[in-house]
Amino acid sequence: MAVIIPFKAIRPRADLTERIAALPYDVYNSKEARAVVEKEPLSFLKIDRAETAFEEGTSPYEDKVYTKAHDMLWDMFDKGEFVQDEKAGYYIYELTMDGRSQTGIVACASVDDYINDVIKKHENTRADKEEDRIRHVDTCGAQTGPIFIAYRKNDVIKEITDRVKKSASAFDFTSDDGIGHRGWIIDDAGDIETIRDAFEKMDALYIADGHHRTASAAKVSLKRRQENPGYTGEEEFNYFLSVLFPDDELRILDYNRVIKDLNGLTEEELLSELEASFDVQKADAAVSPAQKGEFGLYLKNSGWYVLKAHDDIKSDDPVKGLDVSIIHDAFIAPVLGIEDPKTDKRIDFVGGIRGLKELERRANDDCVMAISMYPTGIDELFAVADAKLLMPPKSTWFEPKLRSGLFIHDIR
Repeated sequence: MAVIIPFKAIRPRADLTERIAALPYDVYNSKEARAVVEKEPLSFLKIDRAETAFEEGTSPYEDKVYTKAHDMLWDMFDKGEFVQDEKAGYYIYELTMDGRSQTGIVACASVDDYINDVIKKHENTRADKEEDRIRHVDTCGAQTGPIFIAYRKNDVIKEITDRVKKSASAFDFTSDDGIGHRGWIIDDAGDIETIRDAFEKMDALYIADGHHRTASAAKVSLKRRQENPGYTGEEEFNYFLSVLFPDDELRILDYNRVIKDLNGLTEEELLSELEASFDVQKADAAVSPAQKGEFGLYLKNSGWYVLKAHDDIKSDDPVKGLDVSIIHDAFIAPVLGIEDPKTDKRIDFVGGIRGLKELERRANDDCVMAISMYPTGIDELFAVADAKLLMPPKSTWFEPKLRSGLFIHDIR
């Protein structure tokens, strides 16, 4: 049983929505964030990355940075640049990329469901990244970046979203990267009850993207429970901002690998090593794998190859059977000597949104090899999470990215 509740969102004033909406804080480094905020002073990135308000070189983890984020957020609210809805409701957030749309329910999910594994995870989190968002959320008194959650498609919820989307939207704009963003408000009492009941009948929800933000929200909640021993469980800090999407509308892109050296091998020796586990064929053009168990290999001096995994290295295990596991266990670790891709500086990762040309560029520039991947399936993500296992690093790349600043959850 999943508890997904309506809430009174703080949203940008209608005429400022497009200017305020920003990509997630963690897709930028400090220099890039400064450039965005300089170009658009209202960008929500100035609150998510408040070090941009100080001189270059300021650590994003200084106390004054979190205090500044708080002050800028609530100053925008006081000036009417953000407005809070008077009535609790659900919201619809539709993103359109390359003519393909996905429609999510914006709501608040239960921290207890996360703790009790009703909301399932497939990644580990890093303490330093958690601590940053803990301080940001706790100091601001608000959750500003939504968690991307997936659920198995539900006809009841779809009927309501399809119907509401025929009405006037609350916002409608296309961002600089060509992504369409539209939103609606669901404030009909009957629809709210129906949606809440539909989620209550679900056995599990799945974090698609935002593991660190979820872990941070949970720790802020536990901290506030300690500070308020008489808490009832109904307080806003017991819930976290989410956008929930049906699995059949989600798009996971490939998450590709680039390698800096051949581990002392020649290209001919490398290809010979590969033949123990893969069928290796020379390709005439860039390789975008067409099916699970297929990989593209680009070598700086000899171009593209197609690799097809032998049956004996495939597995029914939810983790070992992932393509990212197969290529690591049969090639990257034993042949290239890269045991831990999280820490080894010889490997880097390139999101599929950047295309195969970027893989060639990296291999010809600061690396010597690229591996193109077939995308991990949402069913594979569910299987790993259901088994209470963890995916290898850089297994999934979701597009399009949710914008921050469109919906804010007040937990003061």
